[in-house]
Amino acid sequence: MKILDRYILSRFLYNFISSFVILMLIFIFQAIWFFIDEFAGKDIDLAIVGKFLFYYSPNLVPNVLPLTVLLASIMTFGSLAENYEFAAMKASGISLYRAMRGLIVFIFFLSIGTFFFANDIIPAAEYKSYNLRRNIAQMKPAMAISEGAFSTVGEDFSIKVDEKHGDNDNLLDNVIIHQLSDGNINNKVIKSVDGELVSSENSNILQLILKNGNYYEDLKAESRDKRDNYPHAKASFDRYTIFMDLSELNNVDLEEEKVKNTFKMLNVTELDYAIDSIKKDNKKIYTNFGENVYKRTGAANLKITPTKAKKPDNNKDKVVISAEEKEKLHALITENSDSIITIFEDYRQNQLVDMALNTVKNTTSTLEGKKWDLNRRLKLYNHHILSLHQKYALAFACFILFFVGAPLGAIIRKGGLGLPMVLAIGLFLTYHFIGIFAKNYAEDGSIPPVIGAWVATGIMLPLGIFLTRRATADKALFETNFSFKNVGKLFSFLKKKKSKVEEKGAKSI
Repeated sequence: MKILDRYILSRFLYNFISSFVILMLIFIFQAIWFFIDEFAGKDIDLAIVGKFLFYYSPNLVPNVLPLTVLLASIMTFGSLAENYEFAAMKASGISLYRAMRGLIVFIFFLSIGTFFFANDIIPAAEYKSYNLRRNIAQMKPAMAISEGAFSTVGEDFSIKVDEKHGDNDNLLDNVIIHQLSDGNINNKVIKSVDGELVSSENSNILQLILKNGNYYEDLKAESRDKRDNYPHAKASFDRYTIFMDLSELNNVDLEEEKVKNTFKMLNVTELDYAIDSIKKDNKKIYTNFGENVYKRTGAANLKITPTKAKKPDNNKDKVVISAEEKEKLHALITENSDSIITIFEDYRQNQLVDMALNTVKNTTSTLEGKKWDLNRRLKLYNHHILSLHQKYALAFACFILFFVGAPLGAIIRKGGLGLPMVLAIGLFLTYHFIGIFAKNYAEDGSIPPVIGAWVATGIMLPLGIFLTRRATADKALFETNFSFKNVGKLFSFLKKKKSKVEEKGAKSI
């Protein structure tokens, strides 16, 4: 390695390490502020809090590292340009690309190391921090329920609330509960508008009082033939009380590790396997649900081959279609669907209309009840794809942001923490918010999750190419005369065109 490469690399490493340490401390303090409500007043040792922050810190690297690379590259090359060191290099025949060559190699290996860090270290740290936080949360049931996400309380309940309020966060809004039956089967769903947690210090029983809600339960079929009918029970209530046994929560082992299957805890190989499994499960569930809805509509009966008509029962609520009527029905379907009902007698037409309305209502109710579960499965699938591609996108982002920051520093010719910090934060916020918006759209399926993971990095790629070309050509960021020249050329072109039109008009006269 030549002296120039060692000099530039040493300057960059100094800025890189100092910026990384400062930014990491800022993000850690932000995490402390975010989790302070969960840890305050729980008599938790500082060692436990420190251990949680240690486990949580690797999760901050995807935010800190790209900003550090961007800031360090702007500071390094801005300082070199400000002190006329680049001018001396150019006078010696050393181009900007040659000056960047040593750092390009370093950033290349840094990007590879970032991928392995995201693939191995971050999932392990997420596994440790999630389980530690979960065990701490179990020491206070109200704390165990997170807003906007499902939380496990006890052995059988998974609870989600939109908002917690009250003196001890015991009042809940928009409660959704999944209760596991024997065999850990999720067959009970309870939804309510309001809820309240009631407990006492000397009791191991927690009362959850729900108000204004609905209850849904899948029933076990009596025989194999009745499974396709999906028997279930539904009910509404004004007040419903659930009793939860918290005896096991009083003896919480903070070092116990149970949860290990969330998408943030998986590496690339495990994510590939999970994505394939979830895709197959979702396809099976979508197919079964679609067939079930199709059977409930009665449309499958229209494909039945006409047979001899059965004698109608005394019960007029039951509609019996003869073979002749079925033949007419098939003919009318192909010719004029609006006239299908006219082949029946008047009283049967009323029966068919009532049956159709009931079928539509039941189908709509079934779709509404299944909508949340289908959306949850779609989001889970998209989460796994996003997590997989974000590991690769993070490595590429570090490499691309270097080509944004280094030429930008050479162009602005300012070092230190003033203007470089402002530019770095502005560019990073643009990159970060684009990534957040794309991630949110990808989670609900508005855009493909692959695009959601790469769109922010993809937008920075042409910016890096543009800045590198401007810096290597020794041009300013924007040429003020460029726009005026183009406007002047446009007016001159229009003026010439107008004069030619006038000349043609004069000749024609």
